[in-house]
Amino acid sequence: MSVTTPTLITFVIYIAAMILIGLMAYRATNNFSDYILGGRSLGSFVTALSAGASDMSGWLLMGLPGAVFVSGLSESWIAIGLIAGAWLNWLFVAGRLRVHTEHNHNALTLPDYFSHRFEDESRMLRIFSALVILVFFTIYCASGVVAGARLFESTFGLEYSTALWVGAAATILYVFIGGFLAVSWTDTVQATLMIFALLITPLFVILALGDMDSVMATIEAQNPANFDMFRGLSFVAIISLLAWGLGYFGQPHILVRFMAADSVRTIPNARRIGMTWMILTLAGAVAVGFFGIAYFADHPDLAGPVSANGERVFLELTKILFNPWIAGLILSGVLAAVMSTLSAQLLVSSSALTQDFYKAMLRKNASQRELVWVGRAMVLLIALIAIGIASNPESKVLGLVSYAWAGFGAAFGPVVLISLLWKGMTRNGALAGMLVGAVTVVVWKEFIGLGLYEIIPGFILASLAIFVFSKMGPAPSASIVKRFEEADADYHAG
Repeated sequence: MSVTTPTLITFVIYIAAMILIGLMAYRATNNFSDYILGGRSLGSFVTALSAGASDMSGWLLMGLPGAVFVSGLSESWIAIGLIAGAWLNWLFVAGRLRVHTEHNHNALTLPDYFSHRFEDESRMLRIFSALVILVFFTIYCASGVVAGARLFESTFGLEYSTALWVGAAATILYVFIGGFLAVSWTDTVQATLMIFALLITPLFVILALGDMDSVMATIEAQNPANFDMFRGLSFVAIISLLAWGLGYFGQPHILVRFMAADSVRTIPNARRIGMTWMILTLAGAVAVGFFGIAYFADHPDLAGPVSANGERVFLELTKILFNPWIAGLILSGVLAAVMSTLSAQLLVSSSALTQDFYKAMLRKNASQRELVWVGRAMVLLIALIAIGIASNPESKVLGLVSYAWAGFGAAFGPVVLISLLWKGMTRNGALAGMLVGAVTVVVWKEFIGLGLYEIIPGFILASLAIFVFSKMGPAPSASIVKRFEEADADYHAG
């Protein structure tokens, strides 16, 4: 039996289990609300882990360990920024968004919420926010397809074109069948697998090298600068890395998990579970890259693949340190990271097309059954477009992920946050905030730069635009203010 055979069998069992969960979710899906929001039925454990898994893609197991392996602890600033941003998102947005979306005509999507929150009869908010979601998430989905293809390509030696379809097919299938419940339930399994993979691998590196003192001595002997958190970083660079945390306020695939919680009372416990999971997985990812420096310094004969591409450090350590059957289980953690994020993005994109274009613009009286099947058709459509974008192995899709994160963070983040905290915000303020945020990200990225991550100017200028345009025009109507106050009172009572 070749080394890859146990890994292949493990992958097949894992994918079959995800599809089985999709079939179970299919039986629990009775209407469109169930399909795109799980009928607002998620408990704290599933809410927390599905939010974490849909957030952390293959970057967690490949990109971050690879960056730390190449450059040392100076690459961990981004993890610190993400932890701070996620905690603030849970604290200020999660519970409020759960309550406010229910008070605003039981909004099922972010464009739905914006439209009802500001009584936007022009539909401009719905159309523009749905377009932002579709453009950025198609790019995001394509990057997920590429990451899955790279995993199958490197693990099983498949041709890129074949790996592309194999990697995408299973995710598309369980999202198509089971919708939001399938995505949330599989995310919970995948989050468990990811934390297992990231905690056990650094431990086995330490055991393989003797003890922690030996590991640290070897890393220092390689280059003492590996321990320097400020190595090669200016103040602007550190602020830019920390600013990734700002993006959380505007990520639709994460925010929708808060909307799906069974009640606002679920959120505090979900926050504790979610933040514990996040801190442990990010610490594990940093440890894999950092301890990998010591392992491959001690075993230079095995260092070829990681010298060529640092992002392979987790994959290579897994193959070397573990029995092939265990390696297959741990490598499924990489597949889990890719599948969980891709599935969440496919579903949010499908929801935007179905709820915010098809139902709102074309078929107001469409039946629940019709909407569910249109939602499924949209999953297939977006997946095929994403596969088309990803079909060129040289495509620079992965480089656009930080662009998309900044785009969502600046276009939606201030609008979501301020709409939940300030009853004086108006429809004109919301539209101005979205437009200014999105345009600033593009202009800053393409023409200004200055080494500063584009989400920072985008977030600041969008927030200013919201306040200026809300004050310039007519005040919110009495019904908008009344609905806000009722939602706010419910949130604080919960």
